[in-house]
Amino acid sequence: MEREAGRNVELMWLIGRLAPDFDAIADFRRENGDALRATCRHFVMFCRQVGLLAGGAVAVDGSRFKAVNTRDRNFTPAAV
Repeated sequence: MEREAGRNVELMWLIGRLAPDFDAIADFRRENGDALRATCRHFVMFCRQVGLLAGGAVAVDGSRFKAVNTRDRNFTPAAV
């Protein structure tokens, strides 16, 4: 998010050209955990209503990992 606030033109407009640092973002997430979970829940429900999701499990994560698909790093739906 911090990087995107300085790169993404739409996000710059949305946040009024503010430049939040890591601590501000972490504080926001910690203080608004219930609202963020509810937003994610409503987003998944919306995706199901419009037919974008058909599976029983949904996982959304913004983490980035090195692209190595070794046997110990390969996750199946059952493992998730």
